[in-house]
Parts: sequence; C-alpha cells; structure tokens
Amino acid sequence: MLFDTHAHLNATQFNEDVEQVIERARAESVSHIVVVGFDRPTIQRAMELAEQYSFIYAAVGWHPVDAIHMTDEDLIMIERLAAHPKVVALGEMGLDYYWDQSPKDVQKEVFRKQIRLAKKVKLPIIIHNRDATADIVDILREERAEEVGGVMHCFSGSIEVARQCMDMNFYISFGGPVTFKNAKKPKEVAKEIPLDRLLIETDCPYLTPHPFRGKRNEPSYVKYIAEAIAELKGLSFEEVAQKTSDNAKRLFGII
Repeated sequence: MLFDTHAHLNATQFNEDVEQVIERARAESVSHIVVVGFDRPTIQRAMELAEQYSFIYAAVGWHPVDAIHMTDEDLIMIERLAAHPKVVALGEMGLDYYWDQSPKDVQKEVFRKQIRLAKKVKLPIIIHNRDATADIVDILREERAEEVGGVMHCFSGSIEVARQCMDMNFYISFGGPVTFKNAKKPKEVAKEIPLDRLLIETDCPYLTPHPFRGKRNEPSYVKYIAEAIAELKGLSFEEVAQKTSDNAKRLFGII
C-alpha cells in the first residue's frame, strides 16, 4: 500500500474530476493521502475532502509566498482546526526566496509563529523550502522544532542538509524529480537516506514524475516515485511502499 504524504487535491486543477482522480489512486493501491492546505480557500477544501473520505487526511498551514497576507485570525483558525481528528500536521510552512511576493522578514516571522503553534498543539510540521536552506535550518534549530519533528517536503538539498534535518527529527520526502533522468542530486541523496527516514509524495498537480512529465500530476502516480527509490536502493517496490507507508503513519499518528 502507498501513502501520498503531500497532495493538493484542493487545487483548482481538480475541480472537475476529483472523484475520478481519487478512484484512480485507490485502484493503484494508494491507501492514504494527506491533502495540504496553505491559505484560506485551500485549507477549507482540504478539510472538506478529509471529512468526505476516510483515507484522506488534512494538513493546515500558511505558505511562505503568501506570508504577507496571513492575519492573527488565520493563525487562530489554524489552531482551531488543529484539534480536528483528521488534521495530522501543520503546514505547509517555511521560506520561499524564489518568488518575491512576501518580504523575507515577514516570511520568517510567520514561519516561527507556526512552529510555535505546532509545539503548542503537538503536531508535526511540513516544511516548504525554496532557495532558503540555511535560514530554514537555522530557524528550525532556534525554535527547537525537533520537539514535534515533521517532513522536509519535496527535498532538493544535499545529503549534508538532509542529515542535519534528520538529526532534528525530520523525515525526508521525495517526489517527481527523483524520477527525472537528469536529476542527479535527488537520486544521489535518496540513495543515501535511511529507509526508516524516507517518505514519498506527489505534490500534485505539480512535479509530475516520468513518464507523465508535463501533464497534471495526481496521487496514483506516487507509485513511480516508490519504483524509482526502490531501483536506486536495490530494494523491492513492495518493501519501499510498505516502509514509507509505515513511516508516514508513525509521523502523522495514524493507526
């Protein structure tokens, strides 16, 4: 059974056919999906899907690109939703220095507030990092994020950074790029990460794996990430699928 730990079935790209997308995922042995909300509309939709389907869970948080728009009321909303039995993590949160929509100091403050909230409500965190690795690691250390741990979503850093994150109680998650023929670094890092610290995800509708690159991604394609990691590690597909599912259940507290 496969566990897609990071999906955006709450994205507008799935408005017309989300039920069929979910059916295809189930047909490909996807047993669990975490739908990640990152602003008001996507949080609301993530909650709707989690309440509608027994095997779908929600993560609620605020994306760094939109940090400038987060209000105190939004943080209160996230705290309230954290008590919901289908909410398994806070996020995605973090820093994004690629898109210049929110000032860095605002991003950092919103990130810190969410880590502190996660420690208060005792939920793991899902980290978004784009071109901000050093600051991400520093803030995780300063805020003692290891108390809740979490997942480095769609990891693209070095093995050295991965080890620093694992030392802080974080899992390393890989998505579509690990299947790309020219993606040397993700392949090298995935090969080195211990199997008990690995997660897999689609980040759908984005980052579609080979052989569907360029098309809309969906949770049924998580099998291609598991296959790529199995090949890199010289393991069976079944072993990678089972172990990454077990890891995700342990992280998210799913029995």
